[in-house]
Amino acid sequence: MVLDNLGESLRGTLKKVATALHVDSSLIKEIVRDIQRALLQADVNVKLVLELSRRIEKRALEERPPAGTSHREHVIRIVYEELVKILGEKRELPLKKQVIMMVGLYGQGKTTSCGKIAKYFKRKGLRPALIAGDIHRPAAYDQLKQIAEKIKVPFYGEKNGRDAVEVIKKGIEKLRHNSDVIIVDTAGRHKLEDDLIKEMKNIFKAIKPDEKLLVIDAATGQQAGPQAKAFHDAVGITGIVLTKLDGTAKGGGALSAAAEVGAPIVFIGTGEHMEDLEAFDPTRFISRLLGMGDIQSLLEKAQEAMKEKEEMEKVANRIMSGKFTLTDMYQQMEMLSGMGPLRKIAEMLPFGMVSKVKDKDMDETQQRLKKFKVIMDSMTKEEMEDPSIIKSSRIKRIARGAGVETKEVKELLKYYRMMKNMMKNLSGNRKFRKNLMKQLKFMDNV
Repeated sequence: MVLDNLGESLRGTLKKVATALHVDSSLIKEIVRDIQRALLQADVNVKLVLELSRRIEKRALEERPPAGTSHREHVIRIVYEELVKILGEKRELPLKKQVIMMVGLYGQGKTTSCGKIAKYFKRKGLRPALIAGDIHRPAAYDQLKQIAEKIKVPFYGEKNGRDAVEVIKKGIEKLRHNSDVIIVDTAGRHKLEDDLIKEMKNIFKAIKPDEKLLVIDAATGQQAGPQAKAFHDAVGITGIVLTKLDGTAKGGGALSAAAEVGAPIVFIGTGEHMEDLEAFDPTRFISRLLGMGDIQSLLEKAQEAMKEKEEMEKVANRIMSGKFTLTDMYQQMEMLSGMGPLRKIAEMLPFGMVSKVKDKDMDETQQRLKKFKVIMDSMTKEEMEDPSIIKSSRIKRIARGAGVETKEVKELLKYYRMMKNMMKNLSGNRKFRKNLMKQLKFMDNV
């Protein structure tokens, strides 16, 4: 389990809130001290811990809980939100042609991460390639070559190369025509040195990479911050990859490095195999860390009142505007999975779209929607917003990325066109529009 000790401490703190008879200033101050102690023991940056605890205490003492939410639930929600905030916004690397420059010190897992990220893009249906740009560590060339052969992606390197910039430039020139994502492994050092920073700057200027990812071992602790800052000053880090997060209780230092430089964590390594890489999602990470079981239901209760009407209005406006994209359909499927606001809207439709689905058919429907969502996860943003561009070659790429057959991608597109026509017809239905607005107005008074 990632950061076991930290998770256990924080879960104990939230349980203290959830079971308290009264939430007063003394309890809030006590849980703030507990959170501070847990984060410091996990090696989170001291300054960050103080800022976080001040925000939690201020909000918990001053904010009034939303209607329908108890003070206990509201305090738990504040702790959850502030922990998510220190990890930054979620950022996914785009699925497009690009050059990715990997940087970091020796022993951080940089070369292995190159292979894991290449495999990640390969699963998404793109064509990755690897370049060995570390000419200083003798084993670096052989290690990356073996990884490339193992995951079956193109590779370029010069075993006796003397100029890293020239080796990398040649590699990009050779691979660019038959590859979508070129991942460049660069040299490291055992500690930050001027010649390393100079080489990083020279490579950056020569190849102008789209992404610059810093690889940090989760066990690095408090030194992760200065490392991140030095590399960020040199090349402008666009993302951080945390490795070996499964094997340390001190990962807080590396986690807080992202907040220090303002670069998001994009991947976390969770094991030794090429598959052991996860796209980083701050909300999911904190949920797992806090063991959000019963606590999650408390948060959902607090969020429902604020979000339900907002989501319904968004869907309603899209329906009535006559615009309907795959992005809209994906969002509707997300809501349908939880049987939330979409069911209420569907019940207003002339033919009761959801109400006609019997309980015994619900599992089959849910599985179908789940597969459609996996297929859409393999699409680009452009394809989601304009499905008309999805022709034969794109269908094949999407199918490869989703691990399905092309006929299943075509089935999704057929379903989308049917939904779009239905929405178009509804947008001109006066009775439906009037009924929908009446329902939304009613929710204002709930």
